[in-house]
Amino acid sequence: MDLTSELVSAARETGALAAQRADRAEAARRLDPEVAGALVAAGFARHFVPKACGGDEGTFLDLNRAVSAVGEGCTATAWCASLSAHVSRMAAHLPAAGCREVWADGPDALLVASLTPLGTARRVPGGYRLDGTWPFVSAIDYADWALLAAMVPAEDGGQPQARVLAVPRDAWRTEDTWQSVGMAATGSNSVTVEDVLVPDARSMSREDLFTGRAADSDAPCHAVPMQATTMMFATPALGAAKGALAAWTGSVTPKIRAAAAAGPRQAHAGMPAFNRASYDVTLTRSATEIDAAELLLERAARTADAAGALSPLLTMRNWRDCAMATESMVGVVNRLFRTIGTTGQSVRSPLQRFWRDVNSLAGHQGLQVESASVAFSRQVIAL
Repeated sequence: MDLTSELVSAARETGALAAQRADRAEAARRLDPEVAGALVAAGFARHFVPKACGGDEGTFLDLNRAVSAVGEGCTATAWCASLSAHVSRMAAHLPAAGCREVWADGPDALLVASLTPLGTARRVPGGYRLDGTWPFVSAIDYADWALLAAMVPAEDGGQPQARVLAVPRDAWRTEDTWQSVGMAATGSNSVTVEDVLVPDARSMSREDLFTGRAADSDAPCHAVPMQATTMMFATPALGAAKGALAAWTGSVTPKIRAAAAAGPRQAHAGMPAFNRASYDVTLTRSATEIDAAELLLERAARTADAAGALSPLLTMRNWRDCAMATESMVGVVNRLFRTIGTTGQSVRSPLQRFWRDVNSLAGHQGLQVESASVAFSRQVIAL
């Protein structure tokens, strides 16, 4: 695997720093400020920003590898790294004037989003008046801009339409609502906006965003349907599984070496003898399943990077692969947690954090195997 890109190299350093600060971040329920700064400095925020605004218009494959590298240190940090890149890709669907405003101070602005249309946007001359509250907005404490989805009532009495509107930091109020057993350090608090004017140039059709119709960009990375980019949620789970396996290996290796040094021993009555094979099987199954999930996610990234329009079948295959890879990684981490022993399940062990985080992450609606299965099956089996 080619790990020579600058983003991946910086990501490994960021992941190591995030691992060091993980306990502090969980206690604060948000990323450590230095870690948040390191994510931006590594290049995550600018990865998909249009070149016209100073960005990189990078590839999904490079981003996948970088997010996974961060995730080996801290799943919550990898989640925020991934979303910072993908939300900037979403913002590139704005009209050119809106893009220039969002990135007026450079391509490293940190963007966050909630695409569930929980707000209301009332049409006024030149734009919209936006109101609403959106929960679970990750990394909101460090954001410069937020993309918020809202329903726009139809002026002719027809069906309301969903739009996504970009608002600057001074336009919202953050509510401290994030209390979660997993992914605690993502700082996914609620955002409230009250009667804020959003000009037309800072709004887009939610349907255009989901189908990959950018207003003024012809970059391949901006023309990908949203369901084909579910790697944004899945790749942190891959990093978590890798990190969990490293933690498990570090914990059980001394036990295996000590047993080997002691030689064969008679077990106490009713107590099992040390079984090296159980560790060997756990390691082999877990490492193989991680490799298989990584292959699926890399294929999904290469599919999204391919030039040309993505077919509905390939779009849904990407979604399917990301959901299935995540389900597999949850199984891996659960197995590792179950077999590491009581010492490895201590609150001081990083494995228990990976275990909590990956199970929490997998609950995201974009990673549900049932939904992805229905979408994929309908492409394969025409009704």
